[in-house]
Amino acid sequence: MRLLCNLMLSACAFFVTGCNSMPKKTPEIVPAIEVKKPVETSLTVIGAIEPIYLIPMKAPFAARIDTGATTSSIDADNIKPFERDGEKWVAFDIINRQTGEKHHFEKEIVGTTEIKRLHQHEKRYIVRMDIKFGKEIITNARFNLANRDKFEYQALIGRNILTGRAVVDTSLSNTLN
Repeated sequence: MRLLCNLMLSACAFFVTGCNSMPKKTPEIVPAIEVKKPVETSLTVIGAIEPIYLIPMKAPFAARIDTGATTSSIDADNIKPFERDGEKWVAFDIINRQTGEKHHFEKEIVGTTEIKRLHQHEKRYIVRMDIKFGKEIITNARFNLANRDKFEYQALIGRNILTGRAVVDTSLSNTLN
């Protein structure tokens, strides 16, 4: 029995001293992670709904800001295509629902787009409009002409106007007043 106890004590001593005599492993150095600062931008932060002015109209339209839309859209009535000097043009009216202000426009057609919905396809004319967006006057902004009677907002501002001008925070509205 004594022999067994001595053997066990010797084995324990061996393991304890053996562990201490083994070379110590130094921890691996983990490379530092670069924390990037947010990109500083001079872009204006705007909200989900912002006013726009269609020049020469006096009162603004409340416009839905839509980063998913490629081209902006405006509610137009009495849309009638016609030809002028061999070019395709369109006549249309825009009526501000809030103020009743009405303006008749005649613009050259710069393109068409087809909007596909579940059970219908809608062809829309694209024209260039001059607008005031915040403090900036934007000339030749592309808008498709649509019947937006069923929509709450008469105008939709898409990426063609937003890109390089604004960052959208959907928790905000009317930041450009």
